[in-house]
Amino acid sequence: MADPATYRPAPGSIPESPGVYKFRDEHGRVIYVGKAKSLRQRLNSYFADYATLHPRTQTMVTTACSVEWTVVGTEVEALQLEYSWIKEFDPRFNVRYRDDKSYPYLAVTLNEDYPRVTVMRGAKRKGVRYFGPYSHAWAIRETVDLLLRVFPVRTCSAGVFKRHGQIGRPCLLGYIGKCSAPCVGRVDEAEHYALAEDFCDFMAGTTTRFMKRLEEEMFAAAEVEEFETAARRRDDMKALERALEKQAVVLGDSTDCDVIAFARDQLEAAVQVFYVRGGRIRGQRGWVVDLVEEPSTGDLVEDFLLQAYGESDSVPREVLVPELPPETPAMQELLGEKRGAQVRIRVPQRGDKKDLMATVARNAHEALKQHKTRRASDLTARSKALQEIQDALELDQAPLRIECFDVSNLQGTNVVASMVVFEDGLARKSEYRRFSIKTVEGQDDVRSIHEVVTRRFKRYLAESQKAGDLSPEAIATDDAGGVLSSYGFGDTDEGAADSAAHQPLDPETGRPRKFAYPPNLLVIDGGPPQVAAAQRALDELGIDDIAVCGLAKRLEEVWLPEDEDPVILPRTSEGLYLLQRVRDEAHRFAINFHRAKRSKTMTVSELDDVPGLGPARRTALLKHFGSVQRLKEASPEQIAEIPGIGLRTAQTILASLRGETT
Repeated sequence: MADPATYRPAPGSIPESPGVYKFRDEHGRVIYVGKAKSLRQRLNSYFADYATLHPRTQTMVTTACSVEWTVVGTEVEALQLEYSWIKEFDPRFNVRYRDDKSYPYLAVTLNEDYPRVTVMRGAKRKGVRYFGPYSHAWAIRETVDLLLRVFPVRTCSAGVFKRHGQIGRPCLLGYIGKCSAPCVGRVDEAEHYALAEDFCDFMAGTTTRFMKRLEEEMFAAAEVEEFETAARRRDDMKALERALEKQAVVLGDSTDCDVIAFARDQLEAAVQVFYVRGGRIRGQRGWVVDLVEEPSTGDLVEDFLLQAYGESDSVPREVLVPELPPETPAMQELLGEKRGAQVRIRVPQRGDKKDLMATVARNAHEALKQHKTRRASDLTARSKALQEIQDALELDQAPLRIECFDVSNLQGTNVVASMVVFEDGLARKSEYRRFSIKTVEGQDDVRSIHEVVTRRFKRYLAESQKAGDLSPEAIATDDAGGVLSSYGFGDTDEGAADSAAHQPLDPETGRPRKFAYPPNLLVIDGGPPQVAAAQRALDELGIDDIAVCGLAKRLEEVWLPEDEDPVILPRTSEGLYLLQRVRDEAHRFAINFHRAKRSKTMTVSELDDVPGLGPARRTALLKHFGSVQRLKEASPEQIAEIPGIGLRTAQTILASLRGETT
């Protein structure tokens, strides 16, 4: 019996998107398939208090050893994928379909004089037109309820049909217009049979002519001022549109193809393949591979096609890829020989196939994210990474606390820097900090690194002195200005509030001290110049017990101060993987802050030149109108409605923004 806590996904790792999930046992067999509007809410419910779960659910979660999921675009897609997987895997805990019944179909009994629409299970019968299968009978009934407005085919049983014919009065559906009431002769046999055939044509995909016909009838009725009839036709069109809701996981009945998508970073690539047969997804597979070099997406496609179909006899007639391989004609010819017929490799440009490609790509990104989360959460892998870094950099101890700095700017404007913290190989987002560079003008990353490292460690020395760790002589003042953010810096990262209990408190204020802990390793996003600048800043402050290194993006080389040659870690090294995660997180954090600052500057720049307009009034104007463009389009009277702004001031504002003279 497994403990659900042993395979529970990491907090925050489950997406909130709709999707389908599978529980597997210790042998890898699928034991339960379900769908959810929000995967995170649904899956978290399985790992709640064990005593509150249903007895069958308790058995299921203790039998399972792993859980996985597939993200889709809508709930309808999740519904379609759920029944496909249930039919394929026959999971033991999906009791809904273990009642000796097959999957429900939407059936039209064309073998009867007056065909009817119904839900059928079991063996197919001659003369009956089937659509499906569906995973839920209620899904069929919802579709039928929408279509009966336009195609009022009978849905009653033979007994009900006969009884209402005898009493000469239709049932309720006949009175509300959702049945043509052939039982009482409102339509004859031929007319009703034509309605049933139209219903079948619509369900088979011949939809354009019906929509066009309803539109023509709507406009014709409106022309002769029969507005009630026009409104009914409009409502009929809306009902058909709802029934025709596109489903990215279902293509045309004759579609046989494999849909391939990739997600990648500098070290790894995740590939996802959806196998579509008969227009429906019949399977899915995914891999995560190490990248020895930096191939293009087309190269990845070529390598995958060769390996996936090199010894396979099940080559589809069409392969959809995100980018064509370098030698597409040769690859098509090779796959054609394997299949014994022509094979097309193409990039979908529009329609359902492009939508399905987007769904597969989302799953590839999710698979790569999950892989990284599992790898980062693996205690053994983290320990190995820290040990590899210690050995490679010849440190006295493992770098249990790593801090990384990165600088971001746009052509020397709005220069900012970020500091991220990793402890025991995991991000400590509560201790992230961001800086606004104050003493450096222009695009000078070296001087910016020197400034931000100086400011950070001056704060560390000051915090240490407050705690009584150092003498007053060891304190240096922060001439460059303090760090921009305070505790609770406003970034949207999850987990940013996970903090106070893990930081030492200021004895005077009782609040966490922001820079009380020194790192074991200081990582700089850059090469030898940036590393030298960071080391120089530490030397100037008299700090000699913190190791410094830099990670250069181009070749992923690790640079140490004063070393002429870089340290090269294997590309499959857990140590390199951890350093890359730290570097990438610092880069992301810096970019986000830079964009926010640049956006704010651009928003108020035009208002800065308006005479007599201070920060409070500028803020009030932007809050009221939303943008400078809307403010330009407003009248002086509308602007004067804002408290503190009179009509004369409003005229001055508009004249300044529009470049007019007052």
